[in-house]
Amino acid sequence: MGEIQGGTQLPCPVHEFTVDCDGERLSAVCAGDPGAGTTAVLLHGAGTGSKERLLPLLPAFAGRGCHALAFDFSGHGRRTGHLSELSLRRRFEQAVAVIDAHAGAGPLVLAGFSMSGQTVADLVRHYGHRVASVGLCAPGVFAAAAWDEPFGDGTGAFTRILRTPHSWRDSPALPALRAFEGRAVLVTPGTDTVIPAEVTRAVEEALCARAQYSRLELPDAEHQLALWFRDHPEDGRELATELLPE
Repeated sequence: MGEIQGGTQLPCPVHEFTVDCDGERLSAVCAGDPGAGTTAVLLHGAGTGSKERLLPLLPAFAGRGCHALAFDFSGHGRRTGHLSELSLRRRFEQAVAVIDAHAGAGPLVLAGFSMSGQTVADLVRHYGHRVASVGLCAPGVFAAAAWDEPFGDGTGAFTRILRTPHSWRDSPALPALRAFEGRAVLVTPGTDTVIPAEVTRAVEEALCARAQYSRLELPDAEHQLALWFRDHPEDGRELATELLPE
């Protein structure tokens, strides 16, 4: 049995490490064989999100023969930095740093929660055909103008852009997802008070363009799907199975 901080018992060894990038030290964990051909990268959401919520999902992916990674974006969890200074651009750059240092050169499986729906799409644009599968869990996408803006304290430019009606429609995430040709799973909760239904429909339409698309509906879940997967490991295994078929 693997044991991680807080006494959480996991069915496979989970190792902790750090990654220095972007002037920050990011806390990360991995499970499975580092020499496996495929690496699954799990990306937490905004606010109080952290890699801790994703720990129970790591064995679901590692158990299917891949190397699985999760990490804390700066300002979250056990990392350095301040959340107010984080941005979509910095999230992307931090994810690239972790992947380039610890994912080898093989195929990537990317699973993003909430705000990390945008980050997954940014990584798809960056890594191209190396990305074999994407899992978008109650995903958000954001206006192009928001890319460089620090998240701030809720009163700055990022928040103003976010609250502008329909600003998300020019998100670079949507054309990136429309161009994606790998496997794609959209995970939707029965109740989502964070992501507007029209955003979810736009993401679904984009994925239907070229991807090998499927939808995993969790009728009793709410927006924070990482917590749902923590408490319902069978659904986490189903997600891993959809993204990593035999």
